[in-house]
Amino acid sequence: MTGSTARTNAALWRDTERCYRAVRSKDARFDGQFVLAVRTTGIYCRPSCPARTPKPQNVEFFPTSAAAQARGYRACRRCLPDAVPGSPEWDVRADLAGRAMRLIAEGTVEREGVSGLARKLGYSERQLSRVLTAELGAGPLALARAHRAHSARVLIEMSDLPITDIAFAAGFSSVRQFNDTIREVFAATPSELRTAAVRRGHRRGPTAPTAPSTGVRLCLRLPFRRPFDTTGVLDFLTARAVPGVESTEGDYRRTLRLPHGAAVVRLSPRSTHIECLLRLTDIRDLSGAVSRIRRLWDLDADPQAVLDCLSADPALAPWLSAAPGIRVPGAVDGPELVLRALFEQGMSTRRAHIALGRLVTELGTPIAPELLDATDDPTLLFPGPTAVAEHAASILPGPQDRVDTIRTIAAALAQGDLDVHVGRDAEDLRRDLLAVPGISSWAADYILMRLLGHPDILLGTDLVLRRGARSLGIDATYSGLTTHARRWRPWRSYAGMYLWRAGDQPHTTT
Repeated sequence: MTGSTARTNAALWRDTERCYRAVRSKDARFDGQFVLAVRTTGIYCRPSCPARTPKPQNVEFFPTSAAAQARGYRACRRCLPDAVPGSPEWDVRADLAGRAMRLIAEGTVEREGVSGLARKLGYSERQLSRVLTAELGAGPLALARAHRAHSARVLIEMSDLPITDIAFAAGFSSVRQFNDTIREVFAATPSELRTAAVRRGHRRGPTAPTAPSTGVRLCLRLPFRRPFDTTGVLDFLTARAVPGVESTEGDYRRTLRLPHGAAVVRLSPRSTHIECLLRLTDIRDLSGAVSRIRRLWDLDADPQAVLDCLSADPALAPWLSAAPGIRVPGAVDGPELVLRALFEQGMSTRRAHIALGRLVTELGTPIAPELLDATDDPTLLFPGPTAVAEHAASILPGPQDRVDTIRTIAAALAQGDLDVHVGRDAEDLRRDLLAVPGISSWAADYILMRLLGHPDILLGTDLVLRRGARSLGIDATYSGLTTHARRWRPWRSYAGMYLWRAGDQPHTTT
């Protein structure tokens, strides 16, 4: 949920002078925002690659790894240019390219093909390919291929799965296609990559199963850009944790509903990365699971861009100093977030927590025992919208009109009348949400902020956010806060997190 403004980020890779300065200074803040390709070696690298800086006349820059691969470059095996935080551009950009990249990271092309990707985005395949090639240097197939190559490398180096199983788990249609891609991108065979990982000590030890269909256990390192306020993320998630689905005792654990089965994840913050222990029913869900986890913890954020903007406001300066690197936690599932937002609007976080816990206890799907590592692991999946629509009336307490609203919206989600996913255009999604009786403007904006990673949402009707503004000496009336917040653009979502913290209480809404 980050970057700088869409216009600045969109032009970054074309600004060769600025990019070269970042490469020459080994500035890791630019990792993931563009790649450097060296003509004399045929290799592309991250900006902070420790190798000797090439001469300016020997380099060119690309917005994505896929674009570099399409020009015949292979990935540097020293700096691993794909093993970095994702580009912050895809969240700050609300255009077609940004929405497409979010869906590609979810594995949409592997599951539904380019036609499915185009359908979700509301464009023809030809239009989509033309826009992505112009904006990102590669079409949807090439972008998905680069994503598959990265997923395959992770499995080769981090798991004991047979190479043949990894080929299909990563989304390749044949072993031959898999082998050709790995050799082309990494200049090594899959077996050579695995041997090199053992030699470097990157293997995490044996994983239990030997086939994609039986499940797998992986330990991954999820990088982020520093500074990172991990305490703030954990506090936010703890206050809203749903019993049975989430646990925050010591670290963060939760269950995931994925296209090919359930998963359980445990996230433990470290100084340079988040340690992610992931247990999947089906290994084909690896890339989608990692994408959702990164969005949940806002791991692709560019905290320096946020600091540079918000530090200009004296009212926020002390909070920025106390907690640099604040994040806006995202969401792992669109329908789940909509249903949770319905509970949170109009009631305290504590009351919503109790009501959601009851809903999960009655309707949640149990997790298979083989996916559980410890007795304190969450054991239930958040109920799907179909189950909520059919059974909410007999489970939920409270006014009948509120229960009916939840049932109606759950039915709309189940039937596809309300389509909520990370590839939606923000304005279109907000319009669709507000067209549904029972969804407030607060809930609609809250969903945009967390599901789409929208960085510039001000929840101006939130009572605790306004109380936080008042405590900082900011006019807390809706008009006064809205006027003051103009100086925070395009990072009003992040400023709001500081105001929530200053409010110091679980929030309620008007």
